[in-house]
Amino acid sequence: MAYPTIDKPYGFRPVNLLGGQVFAGSTRQIPIASGHATNIYFGDLVVMSANGCVNNATSTTSGNDFLGVFMGCSYINTLGQRTYSQYYPQTISQTADTANGTTAYICDDPDVVMRVAVVSGTTVVAQATRANLVGGNIAWVANTGSTITGDSQQAVLNSAQTTSTLPIKIIDVVPDTAPAAGSFVEVLVTWNQNVHLYRSWTGV
Repeated sequence: MAYPTIDKPYGFRPVNLLGGQVFAGSTRQIPIASGHATNIYFGDLVVMSANGCVNNATSTTSGNDFLGVFMGCSYINTLGQRTYSQYYPQTISQTADTANGTTAYICDDPDVVMRVAVVSGTTVVAQATRANLVGGNIAWVANTGSTITGDSQQAVLNSAQTTSTLPIKIIDVVPDTAPAAGSFVEVLVTWNQNVHLYRSWTGV
């Protein structure tokens, strides 16, 4: 059976939960603040701002306010119609948005296991060995997604470390798309320690 070639990153994709529990596709609906002026793409990591709304995650090497993975949104277009979108476009009518609200759909389970591509930097897919990945902590790469597909291009670096503050923990490799024996371009990851908001939240 032929498997697809991974030639570019595609963001973080929930596949199941720790312990082999099934991820049923459940998401939480959380507002995006009116006037939010940055695109958010399907598969992007997001945080919660002080106003209780979804915001782009930007800290790639640390943090304790990660909310989860962006899985699309809905907003009011200029005709007053609710529109469902793969990604949040920064150019939507903020007047309509203010009146009716923009809702993000977030995979916010702190036990989620995510599939993600490995890169050497930016969007260059790279190979790494199991020994160099599994069990380690890793930084992620905040690439900008595509306005054509609406998909994220975020990824993780190809060398895990023992640094405890790195936000992502690699728990396995993905053998199906390995370009050569012992070399892997995708991994399964979860949140490291207490970086997820629900594991570190002290309240307002």
